[in-house]
Amino acid sequence: MDSVSRAVLPKFYLENLNLDAYEVLESAGSKVVFTSVPRVMVEGFLKEYLSVDSVIGTELHSAGQYFTGLVSNSGLVVKHRALKEFFGEKGLILVLEAYLINKSSIMPREKYPKPLIFHDGRLAFLPTPFATLSMFMWLPVGIFLAVFRLFVGIFLPYKLAILLGVATGVNIRLKGAAPQKSQNGKGVLYVCTHRTLLDPVFLSTSLGKPLTAVTYSLSKMSEILAPIKTVRLTRDRKQDARTMQRLLREGDLVVCPEGTTCREPYLLRFSSLFAELADEIVPVAVNTAVTMFYGTTASGLKCLDPVFFLMNPRPSYSVEILGKVPRELTCAGGKSSFEVANYIQRQLAGALGFECTSFTRRDKYLMLAGNEGIVDQGKRR
Repeated sequence: MDSVSRAVLPKFYLENLNLDAYEVLESAGSKVVFTSVPRVMVEGFLKEYLSVDSVIGTELHSAGQYFTGLVSNSGLVVKHRALKEFFGEKGLILVLEAYLINKSSIMPREKYPKPLIFHDGRLAFLPTPFATLSMFMWLPVGIFLAVFRLFVGIFLPYKLAILLGVATGVNIRLKGAAPQKSQNGKGVLYVCTHRTLLDPVFLSTSLGKPLTAVTYSLSKMSEILAPIKTVRLTRDRKQDARTMQRLLREGDLVVCPEGTTCREPYLLRFSSLFAELADEIVPVAVNTAVTMFYGTTASGLKCLDPVFFLMNPRPSYSVEILGKVPRELTCAGGKSSFEVANYIQRQLAGALGFECTSFTRRDKYLMLAGNEGIVDQGKRR
């Protein structure tokens, strides 16, 4: 529950945060919130995003380390009684101000008290009763569609896969074209933004040719089902450099230097390793859109990521192939690998309308899952 309140719920709270109410709250000195909502579900958000000092909410009944779903013996919080208990009788002799709040005044993203960069959970919609019922009614159809779409992507030729994918509701948009064949005998290095595990697959399908993808962490299931060649990296810089150089000699290579996915319009810091290995680099701006399920997770089963993405009624993939990075802006032209990585990050952010950050994979997993995002081979599913 602590993980959910920290990593999942803030997204929904921020998207429905009333601007007028926030401005009133922000104008106060000391902030105490009284709510009948379970305290564990709101305390993390209120303290981290709204700088609330104390939260008085309903307590949930627990058995051992588990919540039973029932309210504790103290019952739902009665606000006037809780107010009296918290401040005491003397503390209630206050001047009260009442505010009439415009319900339609939802806070825009640019005014969030703290940027929403990372969040977890599978649901991409606010789980109201009607929306949740609709999701459960969609599940049988969604599972069938996901299996069918996976089969199409794995076993059928590119053109037919695109045709059937579009026919079942997958929206694929390609802008730009594949570059000319490299003149130095090596393959082209495609540098992609990282939105889901399917980024290299959709790029390969859009181009209509096989590519090789390198990844730091891939489940066995995803590796088996992948319709393109995938190679795991070890996080040993020298060994990974040798592996990628070998793969570039064999053909075109796809790398996602962010190292992990990000759902929001932000780019994480780019690893500079790729810039040291290739002179012909092609940035690829990849973006996705979903309405029901997210195809990424930090704390769940990663092998189900492609399934959840393809369970959406109309999942969308946008692939924009930018021009080759000019030679004078690569390491061959005298630039450092960090300069090249930062330049390409800014170029891709500009193409997508995203914002560059210095956050890394480690930052994401420490926030969402309480670990550094490194899974032992024996524990990876």
